[in-house]
Amino acid sequence: MLFLHWGVSPEIFRIGGFALRYYSLGFMLAFAASYMILLYVFRRERQSREMLNRLLVYIIMGTLIGARLGHCLFYDWAYYREHIWEMILPFTFSGGQFTFTGYQGLASHGAAIGIVLASVLFSYRFRVPLMWLLDHLALVVPLAGAFIRTGNFFNSEIIGTPSTLPWAVVFTRVDDIPRHPAQLYEALAYLLIFGWLWFLYRMRAEPGKLFGWLLTTVFSARFGIEFVKENQVAFENGRLLDMGQLLSIPLIVLGIYFLIFYKKRYG
Repeated sequence: MLFLHWGVSPEIFRIGGFALRYYSLGFMLAFAASYMILLYVFRRERQSREMLNRLLVYIIMGTLIGARLGHCLFYDWAYYREHIWEMILPFTFSGGQFTFTGYQGLASHGAAIGIVLASVLFSYRFRVPLMWLLDHLALVVPLAGAFIRTGNFFNSEIIGTPSTLPWAVVFTRVDDIPRHPAQLYEALAYLLIFGWLWFLYRMRAEPGKLFGWLLTTVFSARFGIEFVKENQVAFENGRLLDMGQLLSIPLIVLGIYFLIFYKKRYG
């Protein structure tokens, strides 16, 4: 059987010590697309562009800081407790030389926590209803996730387990084994979720429902797709559930709470 052989370099180009990676490009496209969609939504609801611009700064910072700390604390604390500065700096210092590495370790669960905390801070500072904010951010999070997972595919990272399915992919930069393109599974799932949330928004979903559906669907998809992913870190080997699944469970439960109980309690 012929499988797709994928060995694209993770770097689009390099100038000296700086390299633009597909993963970084995915992040930039995620923020750009999210901004354009929210700009349309804000105009539709007669909200100011100035508020959106301020919100963008908070969300970018919350996403990056949360994703970075999430990776360092949840997945690789054994290393970063001995290299604390590398948690926040995009380079290493060894042998008297600086090496630019970028933020190659980022975790989506950390990003989710960072976005929520940034939203809470923004809501408090600018007197914007928190639930309104979370519902509107929920619209664009799955689309952003699709861009980022596509970047993972280009980087040949977060690979799937071996597979003989016709659409299996051989990541030649890793090995010669056909595998599930788990990154594309997630990207497709997130695109479908984006469509569903956009439909609910146009149908004027009740407060809390978009955020609830976001948490429930995105992290349910993540939980299921983890079964066809290779473990990302050694300590996950031999466990029934990996770290991504364990971190998804409380977020799924929180999403169900918003779907079932939020309006009854606060509506």
